[in-house]
Amino acid sequence: MSNSLKKIRQFFPEFVTEAHTDGGYGRFRLMMYGAMFLISFTPLILAIGLNSHEHKKLLELQEREQLVSSIEGAQNTIEASMHELQAMVRFVAGEYSYDELIKPGRVSELFAHLKDQYPGFVDMGVIGPDGIQEEYAGPFRLEGYDYSEQDWYVKVLTRQLYISDVFMGYRKLPHFVIAVSNKLPGREEYWVLRLSIDSETLQNYVSTVNTRSSQDIFLVNSQGFLQTKSNIFGDILDICPFFTHYKGGEAVTHYSEFKGKKYLRSYVQIKNSPWMVVIIIEGYMYGAKWSSHRFRVRMIFFGCTVLALIVVIQLVNSITNRLQEADQNRNRAVIESQYTNKFASIGRLAAGVAHEINNPLAIIDQKAGLVTDLMETAEEFEHKEKLLHSIDGILGAVQRCKVITHRLLGFARRMDVAFEHIDISDLLQEVLGFLEKEASYSRIRFEKSFAEKLPMVFSDRGQLQQVFLNIINNAIDAVGKDGLIVLSAEFYDREMIEIKIKDSGPGMSSETVKRIFDPFFTTKEAGKGTGLGLSITYGLVKKLGGEISVKSKIGKGTAFSVRLPINDTRKEGNFSG
Repeated sequence: MSNSLKKIRQFFPEFVTEAHTDGGYGRFRLMMYGAMFLISFTPLILAIGLNSHEHKKLLELQEREQLVSSIEGAQNTIEASMHELQAMVRFVAGEYSYDELIKPGRVSELFAHLKDQYPGFVDMGVIGPDGIQEEYAGPFRLEGYDYSEQDWYVKVLTRQLYISDVFMGYRKLPHFVIAVSNKLPGREEYWVLRLSIDSETLQNYVSTVNTRSSQDIFLVNSQGFLQTKSNIFGDILDICPFFTHYKGGEAVTHYSEFKGKKYLRSYVQIKNSPWMVVIIIEGYMYGAKWSSHRFRVRMIFFGCTVLALIVVIQLVNSITNRLQEADQNRNRAVIESQYTNKFASIGRLAAGVAHEINNPLAIIDQKAGLVTDLMETAEEFEHKEKLLHSIDGILGAVQRCKVITHRLLGFARRMDVAFEHIDISDLLQEVLGFLEKEASYSRIRFEKSFAEKLPMVFSDRGQLQQVFLNIINNAIDAVGKDGLIVLSAEFYDREMIEIKIKDSGPGMSSETVKRIFDPFFTTKEAGKGTGLGLSITYGLVKKLGGEISVKSKIGKGTAFSVRLPINDTRKEGNFSG
């Protein structure tokens, strides 16, 4: 859990406890709104109550607060815009592999689509592990350029995501770079996806921020070079004389003097970027008449209320969502640990029971066989045939018990995590062997459709058994009586096979489907379900490197799809067991 969430738990223990224990995150959100609004508006209301003797100080204070609010609003706006660009670049780098991007024409096609949405993109390039640009799309001839000695290239290899300062570069026009590095599969080398964006994009981000006509707003880098135009200090890449090296997270406000004029300036670092946003106001506003002062105070109060409302809502929603997500992850981890211990105990118990039963079964089988041999050599007597038939029944019952004990032993052995090559068709048949008797009581039919020549999957048999037991058990409960459950297995793609389990039950609404894998969420009657089965199933499938999804419509049944990797995915870090 992050430090911010720990502080929330310290300051609001009763709120967090109530939200955690009874799911009252809505009430917790309302409490946070009240507390944040109270904290935000109390100083402002006290400031408005100051008398006319504090007029000058009050207006100075209001000017500072207004500037801080503006700089925070500008920070949020620019950070949101940059986050959108970063997310887009990450998506492209994650969605397309290096081999796919270096295919002729692929980068140009992709860049054309991106430029339709982001006209500020200058060009796009794919750089190989040797630092040479392998593919390029844009107005310049930059194929084959060597970036291995470039500062931004070295940094993106160590940071994975890098945003550069505005610079001229090979293109001889101001632009900045967003680059992402990805590791080549099976190799200790990295390739880089690089997008160049013109400086007008940054200028547009700054221009969208609402400022007064007396304000100047611009971006500056850590060396003091302007990254956007300034009405006071000049063009892009000119030096800002008010530059202050600053890496803090909160806005700072200072009074400064330049060419005989007084300025009030505020600046703050843009997160995950090399830039600071700066807002400067020329002159001061104190000294106005009281009526004008009162009117302005009312306007400022209204503006601060709206701004604080937006900031508080966003902040409280973010805190509440992260807190809820942290609690769910913690609950899921505890539940999975409990279930692992529980199933291990069940496995040991099953092994002990099976061994204890096998010994008398062996004796019964031996003695019954001896009686059969003696009867066959004995002379004919009354009821001999009936007695032989009864002994055959005893031997058949012994064999059936042996099958059951062998299944119990197999179940016990699979409680320990052990990866092996598994025939998914055999595993599904084995799971159905445990459930067919129960299903027959409700006259539920199973239909199986397994594709021919399905490859073996490399996974853990015991955990896969638990996954399919949970899903099929849920299907049996949903179908009720006289229903149908269809199991199919087929290729999904070259790397995965897909197992579908479809039932003829009543189906679920779209809202239920969205929450079906949440811990403690259940559609069963009170006392008949814990809401943990599908949550644990989801975690197991993810841990085994697979994917699980569900489709359902009311009145048309439900279909679960489980996709499992064919090969061992642990080499790529997908397994954490």
